[in-house]
Amino acid sequence: MKDQPLATLQTEFRAGSTASMPIAGAIVWAALGAAALVLDDGTVGTLALYIMAAIMPLAILLDRVQGRNLFAGGADNPLTVLFLTSVTGIALMVPIGVIAAQATGSGVLMVLTMAILAGVIWIPYGWAADDPAGLRHAVGRALGAYAAYALVPAPYTASGICAVVVAAYGYSLVAMRPVGTAVPA
Repeated sequence: MKDQPLATLQTEFRAGSTASMPIAGAIVWAALGAAALVLDDGTVGTLALYIMAAIMPLAILLDRVQGRNLFAGGADNPLTVLFLTSVTGIALMVPIGVIAAQATGSGVLMVLTMAILAGVIWIPYGWAADDPAGLRHAVGRALGAYAAYALVPAPYTASGICAVVVAAYGYSLVAMRPVGTAVPA
């Protein structure tokens, strides 16, 4: 499969791209936003650290229940490898948020960091799937999260950031190319 044209690899990548990722992401971020209304700032910040680790297994579970395979192309498709490797690259940046949150004592800063970092994965997704929804999701999510951080008053700031992320997933559910569709010429 590695010697196939890019368009073929992108079609194969999209064959495994289901709505499970944005659905799982929306569920996890909505739960964090609800928890932020009742838990202390530090606990919410700590929970935000586990966001990226929770979305992927939930998405895989949602697909298995439907008899689908999230990464249908597997390791044979270099675009799938790129996408999964990008997760590692993003995870390497998480300590920056941890350091900043610890230095300021702000769990909300950790929520902001994870909202943006976990959204960056949509950039390689969009490229691999040849779908502009990926880049739009990442940019809109980051700008919205920064705006919520700056404009939503405490104690609702973390929930506001989470609401932006859930809205970004809602956008992706509507805008993503359906599985199996051809790329417009």
